Amino acid sequence: MQTIEKKSSKKAWAGAIAKPATEFPLTQLPILSGKIPDGLRGTLYRNGPARLERGGVSVGHWFDGDGAILAVHFTDAGATGVYRYVQTAEYQAETQAGRFLYGVYGTHTPGPIWKRWNQQFKNAANTSVLALPDKLLALWEATNPYALDLQTLETIGLDNLGALTKGLPYSAHYKRDPHTGEIFNFGVSIGSSVQLNLYRSDRTGKIIQKTAFKLDRYSVIHDFVLTQKYLVFFMPPMALNTLPLLLGLTTLSESLLWKPQLGTQVLIFDRENLSLVSRGETDPWFHWHFGNGYEDDQGTIILDVVRYSDFEQSNEFLREFASGKTHTIANGTLWQVRLNPQMGKVINAQQVVNRKCEFPVVPQSQVAQSSRYTYFSLLGQNADITNEWFGAIARFDYNSETLTEADLGENRYVTEPIHAQDTQNPHQGWVLTVVYDGNSDSSEVWVFDSDRLNEEPVCKLGLPSVIPHSFHGTWKSA
Repeated sequence: MQTIEKKSSKKAWAGAIAKPATEFPLTQLPILSGKIPDGLRGTLYRNGPARLERGGVSVGHWFDGDGAILAVHFTDAGATGVYRYVQTAEYQAETQAGRFLYGVYGTHTPGPIWKRWNQQFKNAANTSVLALPDKLLALWEATNPYALDLQTLETIGLDNLGALTKGLPYSAHYKRDPHTGEIFNFGVSIGSSVQLNLYRSDRTGKIIQKTAFKLDRYSVIHDFVLTQKYLVFFMPPMALNTLPLLLGLTTLSESLLWKPQLGTQVLIFDRENLSLVSRGETDPWFHWHFGNGYEDDQGTIILDVVRYSDFEQSNEFLREFASGKTHTIANGTLWQVRLNPQMGKVINAQQVVNRKCEFPVVPQSQVAQSSRYTYFSLLGQNADITNEWFGAIARFDYNSETLTEADLGENRYVTEPIHAQDTQNPHQGWVLTVVYDGNSDSSEVWVFDSDRLNEEPVCKLGLPSVIPHSFHGTWKSA
């Protein structure tokens, strides 16, 4: 594992997670500069770990913080915002107790080791959001989602989408077909065997088809690709050290083993019947997130992904992140991969952006379609790769092979850029990101013209309290 000799001091980004976030009710947001575009009508939702400490004890990994949702509603009357913790059963129990009670991905169950046997894990509800016609789902990785009110973010309760048995995992990284409205998702479950559960839902979120595919080992499968015909999974070369985990000696994070000799497994399923089409293998790499995928005229799958050389470095960096100090090098860069779907064979893999980046997204209208642009968060040009967070958002143009970026300046940090289609002009789009300003210890929402990222934002909105760095969000048009 690559590290530098001397641990870094805390950087400005750490201010956003220095203390648990403060909720705020539905509030009119002040316009700090510019104006809200006339065609920007709808809601930006974001989810992320907002409480990393309770009772003087810190979580063991950034993934373990309690989830809180930000909603910013854009209407003819201006913009309003609301920010609330997801009131999971575990969150309420820990709030009442004033201390942590449960284990999570990188956090032990508190107390003596014998209490950790067959420990109960907390649903952190902190990773992403799915906006349905009548509710918002707060998504996590390892169990059912929680439903919330679309306007007020009041927690309604666990939601099984009509077909999820209690505890069955429903991933944070669904894919929604822009033409059919169908929603595809998955979840990896561990029991007598390791299973990849596949789900197909209608536009309301109700699961109408599901299946389970037996895997030959456990691996971190965090995201997948939807194309016109397929669901594409890449399974990193990993294994799970089960016994210490079951005995409570290690957390799940500590029990995951990197096994590059196994190679990365390719699994391709038919999206119509969820049956396996092909299974292949390629070079070892690790990834959290894909951008998009589609088939070209020859039937070749083309996709983009942020790749890491291994799991351990990325996971360690994210563990350190929760403490406000990082010293591990974890350099994910954007790659384009071409794949033969009938053979599960990688034809070609090429790095297209040789700078640290993450959270690749495309406009919702282009999911599973040929997409010219991919947007992502980017490390600033002169930022220290070991101890800085993303201070820029960018767009890569696959036609011209050019990168356009918006660097927000010193001590300002971005979230995943979310594309919003203009409601009045089909050729106009906007890119929204929540910004933490370490200079003033405050949070804002910045709106950019999607074709002019390197120009000043068209609008900046103030938020009533600091919003900790979050993972994923979505845009729901009015």
